Amino acid sequence: MSTSRISRRALAVLGSLAVSLSALAVVPAPAHADGPGVGTPYVVSVGESYISGEAGRWAGNTNQGSYKHDALGSTAYFDNEAGTGETYQRCHRSRSADIHIGGVLSKNLACSGAKTTTYTSDDGYLKPGIDFFDNGSVRGQALDLQNFAKTHNVTMVEVSIGGNDFGFGDTIVACMSNWATSPSWWKNYCYDDAAVQARVSSSSVTTRRNEIAQAFANVRAAMRNAGYGDSSWTLLVRNYMSPLPRGAGIRYAETGYTRYDLGGCGIWNKDADWANDVYLSTINSTIDQARVQSGLTNTRTLNVATLFNGNRLCETGVGLLEEKGLDTWRSPGAVDQTEWVNTTRVGTTCCANSPYYIQESFHPNYWGQLALRGCVRAAWNGGAVRSGTCVQGASGLTASGEPKVVLQ
Repeated sequence: MSTSRISRRALAVLGSLAVSLSALAVVPAPAHADGPGVGTPYVVSVGESYISGEAGRWAGNTNQGSYKHDALGSTAYFDNEAGTGETYQRCHRSRSADIHIGGVLSKNLACSGAKTTTYTSDDGYLKPGIDFFDNGSVRGQALDLQNFAKTHNVTMVEVSIGGNDFGFGDTIVACMSNWATSPSWWKNYCYDDAAVQARVSSSSVTTRRNEIAQAFANVRAAMRNAGYGDSSWTLLVRNYMSPLPRGAGIRYAETGYTRYDLGGCGIWNKDADWANDVYLSTINSTIDQARVQSGLTNTRTLNVATLFNGNRLCETGVGLLEEKGLDTWRSPGAVDQTEWVNTTRVGTTCCANSPYYIQESFHPNYWGQLALRGCVRAAWNGGAVRSGTCVQGASGLTASGEPKVVLQ
């Protein structure tokens, strides 16, 4: 074999190798999948109706037609990937839910009606709790959080839980039933009913505290199972706001039927006082005790107990759209003059074509959800999550169309 022939073959091999090396040099390194500490940050919510966005479709209250206060339309609760329905029926994860603070990606895993553990509601809907339940079609919120956190960079989890464990809905029903079925000269109060008193007894409070503490521990377990260290994320524990004023602050007479017919708040003054002074304070204090008992060291607290004061259901100073001379929820000043809590509806939820749900009663409406959103955004604090008490700020709306709030 001649020298020139060897040289030509060697050059060809070297040239081919050079092309191959060049091709390897421009192939990008494999991208790291999002997950613990990697990728765009997310904030996530878990819990029940006060955080899922229940009633977030309705901006204020009116008895003159749903179109006057329908802020989000018939798809308000659609949360599945296709945007065609709900992931879990009647979880009512609305687009106005407070976790969607903007400036950071968000995921709502809460479910209206949820308790600390998964159960089937009286109307037959499976309600995922903050646990690891899995029947193949419905998963507990802790398990959903764990799966989501494995492939997303979760930096804060907001939680609101405990109200349903304390029987909030049943207590409201009892109070309104007692008002509707007893005369003013022989008032049948709900606060002293045996079933209601049992919910705030010392033994009940101990049980609820243990359940809520376990729910918080389940959130921690979910994050640990997903690969997170405790110091790499924050649990923001939110308590409950007062939805109804004390009796003296209700704008409708205690007697007669305007409290129910117009306001949707049929309740005796003494029961309204008890709801604020005993029931709400017991629930909120138990939640904070559970937070301490859980042993989590990466928690912050968001106190919203008085946030709605001045805009609560049936409160003096605000009113229905028609009571304030407002045409629709878009009318100037509507946010300040109307209620931030959804009214109780019975007759208007009777039929299949009704846009209303009875489960929306006594929940933060569109304005209330957006006020809470401002509080969560302030607590998020650009990722340096902080505790605080959130109260109303100046009148009017922010540039993004939300009520103004201040985190103190």
